[in-house]
Amino acid sequence: MRLLERDHTGEFRLTKHLPNDKIPEIPPYAILSHTWGDEEVLFRDLAGGTAKNKAGYAKIQFCGERAERDGLSYFWVDTCCIDKADAGELQHALNSMFQWYRNAAKYYVYLTDVSTYKRDADGNSEWKFAFQGCRWFTRGWTLQELIAPTTVEFFSQEGTWLGDKQWLGQHICNATGIPLGALQSNALSDFSIEERISWVKNRTTTRKEDKAYSLFGIFDVCMPILYGEGEDRA
Repeated sequence: MRLLERDHTGEFRLTKHLPNDKIPEIPPYAILSHTWGDEEVLFRDLAGGTAKNKAGYAKIQFCGERAERDGLSYFWVDTCCIDKADAGELQHALNSMFQWYRNAAKYYVYLTDVSTYKRDADGNSEWKFAFQGCRWFTRGWTLQELIAPTTVEFFSQEGTWLGDKQWLGQHICNATGIPLGALQSNALSDFSIEERISWVKNRTTTRKEDKAYSLFGIFDVCMPILYGEGEDRA
């Protein structure tokens, strides 16, 4: 895996590849989870020095600053830490992601469609309603991002801490249909194959095959990716 390292000036850079099979050599790191939008910072943007020109840079800054507050100098963001132009690297990444998520020291979910500033007619915050209907719960890849880490912390678009997956467990269960036991790190083998597949049924992915590939960690399998084979074959 490849991490981002933040220095004392607030700038960050990509590290060299760190071996997945040598966990003691990998420093503690945070992970940013989000839904993709316009102008995401990609690997080539960081390599080419154009990352700051894109709107998605703000999310990376948020993760780096939050990680620093939690005593971490290293963090990982899927948009720019994987060179998706390298087919071998992409395949290795998709098969390893569940373990990356599970081994993270901190896991932050940044919700661009949840605001703590919005109020109802009585002046009460409406963020919990927006939280249950947020886009993050509808995407395929975020399924394992929700289940793999021991602790998942949610933040609003303003960067306000909303709670973790234990405290917000019932809201998450209502939004996803995933039982509380699965959210609380019960062994996934306690849930039937049919039940685990149902967790992704109503989620969407940009590429059809990813609906299957996003289940790799849920079933503890590794396999080659073959875009173009179709959702059913995958």
